[in-house]
Amino acid sequence: MPRCWNRFRPWSAFAAMAFCVFIWPAVGVAQPLPFAALLEQTESVRTTDHSLFLTLLKRLHQQASGMSARERWYLRYLDAWQASFQNDYANADPMLRDVIDHSGDPALAAKASAVLVGDLGESKHYVEAFELANRLMTHVPDMQDKLARFMVLSYVSQLLGSAGQYDLAAHYIRDIAQSLPPGQSVCQPATRLLNVLYASHKLTSSSAELQSGIDACQTAREPIFTDTILLVKGSLYLDEDQPDKALALLQRIAPDIHADQYYSNTLASQVELAQAYWKLGDSDNARKAALAALAASDPDDVSETLRDAYQVLYSIEKKQGNSAAALNYYEHYAAQNIGYLNDVSARTLAYDVAQQHMLAQNLETEKLSRQNNILQLKQALATKAVETGRLYITLLLVALASIIFWLFRLKRSQLRFKELSCLDGLTGVFNHQHFIGEANRALSLLEKKRGAACLISIDLDHFKQINDTHGHAIGDAVLKHTVAICKQQLRPTDLFGRLGGEEFGILLQECSRDDGSLIAHRIRKAIDASPIDVDGRVVSYSASIGLVSTETCGYELQQLCAEADAALYRAKRAGRNRVFVDTGSNNLVGAQDTYAP
Repeated sequence: MPRCWNRFRPWSAFAAMAFCVFIWPAVGVAQPLPFAALLEQTESVRTTDHSLFLTLLKRLHQQASGMSARERWYLRYLDAWQASFQNDYANADPMLRDVIDHSGDPALAAKASAVLVGDLGESKHYVEAFELANRLMTHVPDMQDKLARFMVLSYVSQLLGSAGQYDLAAHYIRDIAQSLPPGQSVCQPATRLLNVLYASHKLTSSSAELQSGIDACQTAREPIFTDTILLVKGSLYLDEDQPDKALALLQRIAPDIHADQYYSNTLASQVELAQAYWKLGDSDNARKAALAALAASDPDDVSETLRDAYQVLYSIEKKQGNSAAALNYYEHYAAQNIGYLNDVSARTLAYDVAQQHMLAQNLETEKLSRQNNILQLKQALATKAVETGRLYITLLLVALASIIFWLFRLKRSQLRFKELSCLDGLTGVFNHQHFIGEANRALSLLEKKRGAACLISIDLDHFKQINDTHGHAIGDAVLKHTVAICKQQLRPTDLFGRLGGEEFGILLQECSRDDGSLIAHRIRKAIDASPIDVDGRVVSYSASIGLVSTETCGYELQQLCAEADAALYRAKRAGRNRVFVDTGSNNLVGAQDTYAP
């Protein structure tokens, strides 16, 4: 998943910023307005002048006793939007569901549903978010309210983008731009489209679309969206190794970001500052910016943005020789990276599950429709002769055969889906979650019969440099090549999984520590001796390996993983391209064969 897609969290950022701004003329506070007009004016300034929005919202609450029932529902919707804007989903979502279920206003319910789609995506309820999005999209062709249609397409496109469905998201965004509600500018759809283009690697810092989007948002006086686009440009500068331009841009927009106090932009700007300072060799300012990002973030948050902050801090401490601090930051970086990759997988999985549910529902509807048709035919055929009865039997058999055929297809799709959910999409070995589950089961069985096992942790050396030098396509080929090499050294009973990024785990069942060490050495030597040739480019690489045995560390998987990671880290610190074996009592023995540095 491209860094910017998660960094700016488009499915949450745009959910909070509300793609639904009518540009209403400013009305003086002293001039009285009917409640309906005041509600519409309040909604219109949410992102253009958020402080005015809060003032008007307070004024509406002071006068709420004189409102009609519909106007009070409108006010409740605005309260829910404000809670969502502040990431207070625990309060926002019940209010949104209340508006959807009880307001009786189709347009208001559609807008509340659109905001709820964004909130569910941000709070990681992905399956529910996609299922709600699917239901909303079935009503889009019949929506008469242009603003409601605008919001639904906007939030659904955000959610699709978060699951990697970039082409479909871009299609909806362009649809939005061609049918804007009255008074609405192209700023918000342009911002949304730029995030999609960045995520799908179709944007550079010199792309004309960037400046067009900035001009549109500045003309529309949308400072939050303007800053979002400028942060995309900053990311592009960093991707293109132009940290000086990124730093100048970030320093220029810092006052605006601070004034808006919008969480996603604030966090992204601090991490980009840290990366720019680090690339320019300014470790002190890089550390300050990275720590500021961590201080501003939710302690339980997991994202690519926070992962990048920890990576900067790890790199600083490693460069300065602070091993303990470097190890601490590396552990946080690894946890964030694994969590982020799992979250990406969860979004993609949720999209597939929602599609499967929709297929099942459509099949059930089709089944009920067929059954209804059959009953009608049966009633009509009751008065006919034997020939008509034969026709009925024929139609019934055809219908039953069709139902069985569709049920068979559904079952086959579900089985295939279940199989794919256990495997890593790139390498074909177990994914992190399935590997952990299978390893736990295997260790439990081995403990009962006192069998031995070894856990191997493998990390490719300088893998980021391979990606940066040769591109992600070569990096992916290196990962697949590594898996193929490892499989040649393993037995059918061994468990093999990708734990995240370039890290792999292997559980050798019924294997002593000495035998496991031999296998680990063979794997290391095979990787070191097998460079990959892709389109004439030969890429040599190596791996660092940590190994632990149940003979010395017991059968608890969490303890085995911790000891294997410690051994792996020692191998890294000792110069990489090494095997370190745990010998018990917290002692590690480094072992390596002769090889060319």
